[in-house]
Amino acid sequence: MSDMIPRPKPRPGPESLPYWQAAREHRLALPKCDRCEKFWFPPSASCPHCLSAKFTFCDVSGRGKVFSHVTFNRVYRASFSERVPYVVALIELEEGPRLLTNIVGISPEEVRCDMPVEVVFEDIDAEASIPQFRPRGSC
Repeated sequence: MSDMIPRPKPRPGPESLPYWQAAREHRLALPKCDRCEKFWFPPSASCPHCLSAKFTFCDVSGRGKVFSHVTFNRVYRASFSERVPYVVALIELEEGPRLLTNIVGISPEEVRCDMPVEVVFEDIDAEASIPQFRPRGSC
């Protein structure tokens, strides 16, 4: 039995519920405007590009590149104590939006801006999964 403190689970609001439902199914889905056809993140009640309230959550490729990153070497929350050091990165998806997430599957020292990455999912429990990213092409 592990003494590890469980990772916090997402608490979706009405705008983000489809995002988290897709993540549970290991899909990355973002809102896409029905009028201007642009994706955005984080989910909101209207398109930030044209202000239309008509949009659909669509699956995206899950591929992108590291736009920016930082390594956390200090424990700010007990549930992350076993993870230190860990990388928090801003990922620019091929579809355009940027997501704040973790980089996994690589040492923090190896993470670089413009590094190609792909989405992977960490299952928190039977009800929640968290999208994270790893270097593209790694297993």
